Amino acid sequence: MSYNQRRGGYREQRWKEKPNNDRSSGSPAMEGISIAAAETIANRLNMLSITGNSTYYYDSAPGIQFGSAGTANSFPMHGQNSTWKPRSYKEEEIGKACFDHRADQERVNGAQKVSVGKSSAASSNFSGGNMFEKFKVDNSTYSIAQIRATFYPKFENEKSDQEVRTRMIEMVSKGLATMEVSLKHSGSLFMYAGHQGGAYAKNSYGNIFNSAYHVFNSACHFIDLLNFYTAVGVFVLGQMFREAWGTQASKKQQEFNDLLEWNHMCISMELVTAVLGDHGQRPREDYAFCDASTPSASLLCCFTLEDIAVVVTAVTELGKGKPKFYSTPDIIAFCRKWRLPTNHVWLFSTRKSVTSFFAAYDALCEEGTATTICKALDVVADVSVPGSKDHIKVQGEILEGLVARIVNHESSKHMEQVLKDYPPPPLEGASTQDKKPGVDRTEKVIEPAAKYLQSETLKVELECGLDLGPSLREICATNRSDENQQIKALLRSVGTSFCPNYLDWFGNEVSGVHSRHADRSVFTKFLQAHPADFSTAKFQEMIGLMREKRFPAAFKCFHNFLKIDSVSSDNIHFKMVVHVHSDSAFRRYHKEMRYKPGLWPLYRGFFIDINLFKASKEKAVEISRNSYNITEHVKNTIVTSAKDSLTDEDANLMVKLKFLTYKLRTFLIRNGLSILFQEGPSAYKAYYLRQMKIWNTSAAKQRQLIRMLDEWAVHILKKYGRRQLSSSIYLSEAEPFLEQYAKQSPENQALVGSAGTLVRAEDFLANVEGNRDEEGILETENGVASSSPIPSVKGTIPKAEGLIVFFPGIPGCAKSSLCKEILSTAGLGDDRPVHSLMGDLIKGKYWQKVADERRRRPHSIVLADKNAPNEEVWRQIEDMCRTTKASAVPVVPDSEGTETNPFSIDALAIFIFRVLHRVNHPGNLDKASPNAGYVLLMFYHLYEGKSRNAFETELIERFGSLVKIPLLKSDRSPLPDSIKSILVEGIKLYRLHTNKHGRLDSTKGTYARDWDRWEKQLRDTLFANSKYLCSIQVSFEFAVTQVMGHLRSVAKGEYKTPSTEKRKFGTIVFAAVSLPVTEIQGLLDNLAEKNPTIESFVKDKNIKNSLNQAHVTLAHKRSHGVAALANYASFINQKVPVDITALLFSDKLAAFEARLSSAGGEKITSKNEWPHVTLWTGEGLGAKEANTLPQLLLDRKATRIEINPPITITGVLKFY
Repeated sequence: MSYNQRRGGYREQRWKEKPNNDRSSGSPAMEGISIAAAETIANRLNMLSITGNSTYYYDSAPGIQFGSAGTANSFPMHGQNSTWKPRSYKEEEIGKACFDHRADQERVNGAQKVSVGKSSAASSNFSGGNMFEKFKVDNSTYSIAQIRATFYPKFENEKSDQEVRTRMIEMVSKGLATMEVSLKHSGSLFMYAGHQGGAYAKNSYGNIFNSAYHVFNSACHFIDLLNFYTAVGVFVLGQMFREAWGTQASKKQQEFNDLLEWNHMCISMELVTAVLGDHGQRPREDYAFCDASTPSASLLCCFTLEDIAVVVTAVTELGKGKPKFYSTPDIIAFCRKWRLPTNHVWLFSTRKSVTSFFAAYDALCEEGTATTICKALDVVADVSVPGSKDHIKVQGEILEGLVARIVNHESSKHMEQVLKDYPPPPLEGASTQDKKPGVDRTEKVIEPAAKYLQSETLKVELECGLDLGPSLREICATNRSDENQQIKALLRSVGTSFCPNYLDWFGNEVSGVHSRHADRSVFTKFLQAHPADFSTAKFQEMIGLMREKRFPAAFKCFHNFLKIDSVSSDNIHFKMVVHVHSDSAFRRYHKEMRYKPGLWPLYRGFFIDINLFKASKEKAVEISRNSYNITEHVKNTIVTSAKDSLTDEDANLMVKLKFLTYKLRTFLIRNGLSILFQEGPSAYKAYYLRQMKIWNTSAAKQRQLIRMLDEWAVHILKKYGRRQLSSSIYLSEAEPFLEQYAKQSPENQALVGSAGTLVRAEDFLANVEGNRDEEGILETENGVASSSPIPSVKGTIPKAEGLIVFFPGIPGCAKSSLCKEILSTAGLGDDRPVHSLMGDLIKGKYWQKVADERRRRPHSIVLADKNAPNEEVWRQIEDMCRTTKASAVPVVPDSEGTETNPFSIDALAIFIFRVLHRVNHPGNLDKASPNAGYVLLMFYHLYEGKSRNAFETELIERFGSLVKIPLLKSDRSPLPDSIKSILVEGIKLYRLHTNKHGRLDSTKGTYARDWDRWEKQLRDTLFANSKYLCSIQVSFEFAVTQVMGHLRSVAKGEYKTPSTEKRKFGTIVFAAVSLPVTEIQGLLDNLAEKNPTIESFVKDKNIKNSLNQAHVTLAHKRSHGVAALANYASFINQKVPVDITALLFSDKLAAFEARLSSAGGEKITSKNEWPHVTLWTGEGLGAKEANTLPQLLLDRKATRIEINPPITITGVLKFY
């Protein structure tokens, strides 16, 4: 037989049997193994196909179940009477056993000891929603909510990365916390709560039928894929047990699931596998060989340690009380006890180590790979705990990033104790070769089939009945035509411990009921019912608050098919999924927590089992008594644990740090495919330049990336034409391209990081960074020249071919008046024509009209005189910029804003006041409008959820510019209470109205009379305060002057992009003590005046004009390594006295000899053998050549003039 290896997709496996005369050959490959045993292996290959119309079973003696579905996936040992039989079942027989093994009688179609009739009746109620609709909530109704899974708490991301860094360093320096860093694997979150609790994923939303697959996103067309995703996750988890526990796996699987169920626990894992699509780098290929040079081998087999990686990232207890997330030391202890894979973790508990970490990242952020990153962190960290799965060996060199977060200051001690108490476990299920000490696991861990036939591993399997079963790829490839069959094959293979039945995956196939959605009324009924325990009460409190405050979140209810036989008219079960859509919800919720400290923390998502039931009086008394006891216990626990815990704000300090070698693949290549194929190379270039600007990519790397991505665009368009390359298999094309591109130069190799066989990551740092030589002298870096409308490297807005001026504002912000002023002053100072499109006069789709205008007049300036309040409009404007070669500039009213809105109440008052003074407005929004206040509140709430900082930052990052319309005087008096009160009342009324009626006009609905009363009071209040409202506004003339000045700068390409307070650090190359050039030059002049030899040397060298910078190099990334460079981080920006002890010069070189002093009480030393300040180099020589002066002195080719006493010049330690 032969095996055709698959690359880049999933190609069909083809197995060919060799001629019979080969079988009789007594080769060493068959030594010790009978023909019958070999045939046992062959039988495995015949089991890979699972059809939808037939069910296969063995008539055999029960074998040893090893994680598989009984003997359905076991292969009978030689000597057993076994027959492989297909059989078709009638509908009424489905509930019967498909396999001879008793365990499988419980799993077929979920008929777990349940009659078909009973299931059908309950399913009928599910399908029609009869029970859910008829269930009435009264005083005897109780609810129990059991959280099955939840994401990790939302981390703090409102601060800039630099702010988070600063706070982390401060906390560690003061001994208040430890910083923990872990690898961010390029995979997806997968959560498992046991065979009853379900399996869950994060990347999209919805499930076909089940709790076993609840995921987040609005992209419903991913539903089938993601259902398959969770099946893969369950399969991989089962494989981990097989690899780790060997023949004990089945027992341990059952114990593990029992533990999760009884303790209401959930484990979170990062799942990495090529069968689910490409990320940054495809995991290493399966090892499968067809060795034609072994004619005596009648069978060739492919048994692999899968190209899959699972790393446990969180363990959560979800019993009584709020979710409890294990600390990392506890996760490692848990995983080592159960032999589950762990992540690589580093701990930083001192100022020196934590600052060194951030410096190491800055040095590697644009070129780091797994090898260089892990090596550097191992050196600078206080504690390093390698993961049980080596990223380099299971996934490759391309590392997505690092996650740094603040943990308890005792974490280091806790970790050391755990490592002592829980040594790394053995892998009993791994191959013999893999367990031998000293074997490098980067080598082949899977033997060729011929060797496998003579290995000890196979002998153990045959003797003990060990069945590893088909691999993930084999199952997926064999059943690729039907996804449901893929899922069933994976679940059947993983065994009854992980999947006792299919109800959670396919609904009730007995009655044909597959609907997943429960009646929507059950959500309201849950909130109305009495909580039966403390956890339910707190969960109701959280959900009720979110609903009352209209947080941006989704609440979905689903049937719980696992409880299908417990459902009755007074006892219903369902599942709820809560998904928080926007980060603004967390800001608003944290504000509520300040007033209600007892609130549970909010997570991005919850998966909950809910039971609504009627309780008798006796049961109600018992529930009340138990709830009180639990509440008191939880309160005491909270008080005890709160003493040593971090504050909520600090506990959520976290920062994700990604690497350019990963981002260029996923963001620039994969995510840009649709733009490249649908909109063309120009739009693609605009896209990737914008991404690089957002990342603050260095100018040198931008030049390299532009060259590479332009070549990629030409290459892939030429090969595929109009057929778009699928993003799920993009690496099939990108990896060969990157490999060839890397071979062109060392610079290209450093940019790519690793591709194909080019995995010598340790060599990457030997390449010069941009135009910097080893000494660190920099050549002038010019901005990247590009015809793109995207901002250039220098942070200025180029004078593009066209310009769109638009207004993310609210009626009354003066946009129409500004547009008239621009038109009346003959434009923005250049020869491009200016056109204004007033939204109130345009019929039809306004932004489509703007796009048409841009296409007709691509060189013009368009004034989009219409409010542009949401991201959907902003995306349309971005598309216009890409397709018509234009820039866009948002013009927004200036305001302090609130925590949840970019416009303050003061600004809202001014906008309404202006609107109520309009007469004959084209859009009929003036003082004659009966509901003008309501309309303004509607526009105001379109921005709800964005703070002022987030609002401005997003606009700047999207468009590279922001012009503010001056609105309020800075020295104004506070807003009168009467105005504040009437506006707050209106906001509350607006929320009540929209909660009940959505976007129904205020003149209709339940609150019509309230609106009418409020509108009149609003007018009375504002007009009564007219003098105040007029006095706090800046003059219109001043506003016009300011706006016109900024717009003219934009039009001329002279506008500098404002800061968004994102991280301003980039890659660093060397550390040095920077010295004042004027003092160095003054010292040299003084020496020349006193010493004729020096005067003669410098008189024709023009050193004064050539000496632009002066520093003493301490360490260079290329010469001394990242760790050595990073170790200076704790001294950054500190003053360092430098003694100048001598002048050395030759006919082509000159430098001061330097002796470094101390900083912060610690001696500063240079990694250079001869610390010096380079003054001058001859033509064609680099600054690094100054290092040769001591040797030239020994060779009598240089002169040394001692400076005695030494001259001290104070410098500042910096990174460059």
